Amino acid sequence: MEPFAYNLEEKDLKRERSLARELRCSQWWKRKLAKGICHYCGCKFSARELTMDHIVPISRGGKSTKGNIVTACKECNNTKKQLLPIEWDKCLE
Repeated sequence: MEPFAYNLEEKDLKRERSLARELRCSQWWKRKLAKGICHYCGCKFSARELTMDHIVPISRGGKSTKGNIVTACKECNNTKKQLLPIEWDKCLE
């Protein structure tokens, strides 16, 4: 299944990435990292082993909001790539 590509303007991508960087510095994000749980596999990791992931990727129309950003281990984040949750669930089956 080929992912649907949004035709986003560069300024929109830059804005969302900038918002994500701001969230990365927030207490909210630091608390999420401190919990140390990967949103996808549920395993426990140190904060250094977790990455920020957009559930709906920016490239697919997702926003850099608290409701769309989760902690993910590097393996899950690299495997998920630009997939939407429904596409990701199919990969796990």
